[in-house]
Amino acid sequence: MMSFLEQILGDMKNEVSGLMMYSCCPPFSEIFGYTACRQLSQMFLAVLFFHSSEYVLVAAIHGRSSVNLSSLLISKAYVFAMMFALLEYVVEIALFPGLKEYWWISNLGLVMVIIGEITRKLAIVTAGQAFTHLIKVNHEEQHNLITHGVYRFVRHPSYTGFLIWSVGTQIMLCNPISTIGFAIVVWRFFAQRIPYEEFFLRQFFGSEYEEYASKTPSGIPFVK
Repeated sequence: MMSFLEQILGDMKNEVSGLMMYSCCPPFSEIFGYTACRQLSQMFLAVLFFHSSEYVLVAAIHGRSSVNLSSLLISKAYVFAMMFALLEYVVEIALFPGLKEYWWISNLGLVMVIIGEITRKLAIVTAGQAFTHLIKVNHEEQHNLITHGVYRFVRHPSYTGFLIWSVGTQIMLCNPISTIGFAIVVWRFFAQRIPYEEFFLRQFFGSEYEEYASKTPSGIPFVK
């Protein structure tokens, strides 16, 4: 009788321990289920398409020799940011899986990724030879002032597109920390870059650029 009771108590103890372990540390298959597979797949495809299409377009316009990692906005800081975003996602889906189940937020991020991608690529195609990743400090013959197409609405549509795209990738992952971090870092980068770039544009195009800038927003919030 005692051995029978001991066996029952032992089984109950094992089941309680198992439930506690499951609640604290869900199985790997539970962590990386449908939600994670879909969201991470969308993220990897978005990054892959963004940079590969960027390379193809710019290489077609300027030649392959003019394209490198830094000009495609791939830097150590960029890689670090993406790795941090991935780490945040893994930690949050393991500890707070419900946080990733807000599909209306994730789908909003996906829409932002698509809009940002289209906006940036339209900017590149519209500018053609005038588009460069690196700021030109000397006026070249093929560098014309582009004010038609998507440039009618904002002065720096490629920056607008990248800002929307980058923040959208993190909203798509339901990453609250990285969403705020990406928004601040990318905005600050362009807020510093635009005045420096436009200093030379004003030198190149004079009153023509002044008139264009006076009636067309920069495309980055709070940057004149």
